[in-house]
Amino acid sequence: MTSPSMMLLNVLLTQQPAPDYAKPDSSLSPSYFEVLEQNSHIIYPAVAILTLVIIAAGILQAWRTQDLDGLQKNEFKRAIVNELRRNISGMPGDQLAKSVGLDRLKTNRLLEQMQQEGLVVSHTNSQRLTVWRIRGASPEPSVRKY
Repeated sequence: MTSPSMMLLNVLLTQQPAPDYAKPDSSLSPSYFEVLEQNSHIIYPAVAILTLVIIAAGILQAWRTQDLDGLQKNEFKRAIVNELRRNISGMPGDQLAKSVGLDRLKTNRLLEQMQQEGLVVSHTNSQRLTVWRIRGASPEPSVRKY
């Protein structure tokens, strides 16, 4: 049996009207958040793939623009050789780049290729400056006797 106080409490609880509670509209739950939550298995991988494609396209474009095509490369090599023939004692890479009209880094890359091909040689002088010259134009620095 239940006690009279329990019955009274039960009657009071059941007779109270239900509170008029409405869920407040939150500024953080608009419909597009629901769309994101419902379709997250499609949207997030698509955004990731799009990001990777954009990054890859940027890398490929930067890679292509840094290289010279064969004809331009040969013209600049010829200009470098002509400039080095004018200055038999040799020239630093920065001066060669200015006289040829090419970027300093591209000029140094061409000079290193030409050194591998055996067209030019380089040595570092006492001022720690790499000087490039035509192979055979003057004796090698290691052969010189002072």
